[in-house]
Amino acid sequence: MDFSFSEEQQAAQEAAKAVFSQVSPDAVDSPALTRGTVADDFDRALWQRLARSDLLGLTVPREHGGLGLDPVALCLVLREAGRVLARVPLLETSAAALSLATYGTKEARAALLPRIAAGELAVTVAGQGRTGHEPAEHAVTASAAPDAPDGGGWVLDGVQTAVPWAGTADLVVVPAHTAEGRPLLALLAPGTDGVSLAEQASSNGERYAEVGLTAVRIPARDVIDDPEAPGRLHQLMTTGTCALALGLGTKVLEMTSEYVSRREQFGFPIATFQAVAVQTADRYIDLRAMEATLWQAAWRLDPRDVAVAKMWASDGVRRVVQTAQHLHGGMGADTDYPLHRFHAWAKQWELSYGPAAAHEEALADLLATS
Repeated sequence: MDFSFSEEQQAAQEAAKAVFSQVSPDAVDSPALTRGTVADDFDRALWQRLARSDLLGLTVPREHGGLGLDPVALCLVLREAGRVLARVPLLETSAAALSLATYGTKEARAALLPRIAAGELAVTVAGQGRTGHEPAEHAVTASAAPDAPDGGGWVLDGVQTAVPWAGTADLVVVPAHTAEGRPLLALLAPGTDGVSLAEQASSNGERYAEVGLTAVRIPARDVIDDPEAPGRLHQLMTTGTCALALGLGTKVLEMTSEYVSRREQFGFPIATFQAVAVQTADRYIDLRAMEATLWQAAWRLDPRDVAVAKMWASDGVRRVVQTAQHLHGGMGADTDYPLHRFHAWAKQWELSYGPAAAHEEALADLLATS
């Protein structure tokens, strides 16, 4: 069996490398700046470069102006984004586009997917605080609105916290449940009547928001009423986070290898010291395990595979940045050196969609019931 990436997948990765090569995490004006500040917006210039390279239409079907590629191709692109701490909602928009293409109504697909591919719509996804494989917490309830002008629709009430870029994105995908417990996905604009935003911030300097919903009316066309869709979106978002963590960890290990190769003690590069070599070798093993489990998860999107991938990604990326800080010594704590930014982003991706311990419990439950 041939496990190599297809030509289309490799072409998407090469396009991503070309775009992200223009992003420098250690630049003074970098959108990855995290010195206690919160970014006003995501990197709009980078967003337009991604659109011109057709990377925002990666998961959009060809009939709607996209490339029609799969989650593996998306993870290849996200790995490149993670290397440079790209401050754009690429994962959220691409995952939402794939869910919309697979489960959305015909009207919503026709209205939204071409605009996503063109870079005209930035989409974010609520619910990153969820862990494991169970349905989303009942933070938002949905009730039928038969009096809507189109003869259908829904009314949403509740709160979703820690929603990335909710204040600047064009659409928010909100998981909800009916009174009977049936899961839904609703697509709404932050400016919709009944939607309130309370500012929040993440550890890596991104703008977050608590999204409050009070009798928010959503037309039927903007609701994905398929019980499989919320879980599938959650698995894709979790897997994409693993890809971002892999890219970050790979870059950090490269930075560490370069540093220990030129830093000398007692007349020798510290890379030649056995204790340093053993630590970097252990981190290399972490990255290879993160990579192997990532491709299995992206290929299958099975909850068990996703749980294993997130366990390795969360623990692995934490160990990589901690070892990097240790081997850099005082240089690692210098805010003029970019390593501290990678550490902040690593902590964010370690905990997003659940830390390793949460996925260990989820995997145990899945194995017990399978």
